[in-house]
Amino acid sequence: MDLELDGAVVLVTGGMRGVGAGITRMLLRAGARVVACGRTEPETPVEGAEFVRCDVRNPEDVERLIEGFDRLDVLVNNAGGAPHAEASASVRFHAKVVELNLLAPLFVARRANFVMQQQDSGGVIVNISSVSATRASPGTASYGAAKAGLDNLTASLAVEWAPKVRVNSLDVGMVRTERADLHYTEQTGSTVPLGRLAEPEEVGACVAFLASPLASYVSGATLKVHGGGEVPAFLREGT
Repeated sequence: MDLELDGAVVLVTGGMRGVGAGITRMLLRAGARVVACGRTEPETPVEGAEFVRCDVRNPEDVERLIEGFDRLDVLVNNAGGAPHAEASASVRFHAKVVELNLLAPLFVARRANFVMQQQDSGGVIVNISSVSATRASPGTASYGAAKAGLDNLTASLAVEWAPKVRVNSLDVGMVRTERADLHYTEQTGSTVPLGRLAEPEEVGACVAFLASPLASYVSGATLKVHGGGEVPAFLREGT
């Protein structure tokens, strides 16, 4: 089925590694022109995508980034993450986590919206959130709280920026990336009903759908991309 993204101009933040690289690859396959931004030059660029250096936490960097687009059809707010740290970590640490995972997506979306509102075709924004937004997140409490805020931001902006701009989010579960071994073991996939971790391109396929005209009446939604979630503890008792 044709996603009708041929020639669409797409910006993917953090789009050269991990989940972001999978998103970039799938959008390229759908025919889009993809610009990926990041704080540092990628060691292994995604072939076919353009790279622009930008720290999305810095509003001035974001202004310069978006000024480089004559048009912008799709924004994917993917940059984010946080190392494991208990809630007793420093105030500065938690502020940086919230800044990257909540404020930065707002900074980029806000500026992208200015461009999209002036286009006859409007635009689409997809925010990459996490299953941590809707469940306890011990060891990454500020990250989970920021992602919960991102899902709420998604719903709010979908109303505020309609009808020209659609805004949706993905609550993503465990994904097999180049750094997966820092967080998961070979047995981790067995805790997921589908029995495995996601591949980055599977997240990218969901992004491509939401970015496409096939999702033209979908806005303000949060799609769970988690393989069925987590098997309830009581079902694992005695196994």
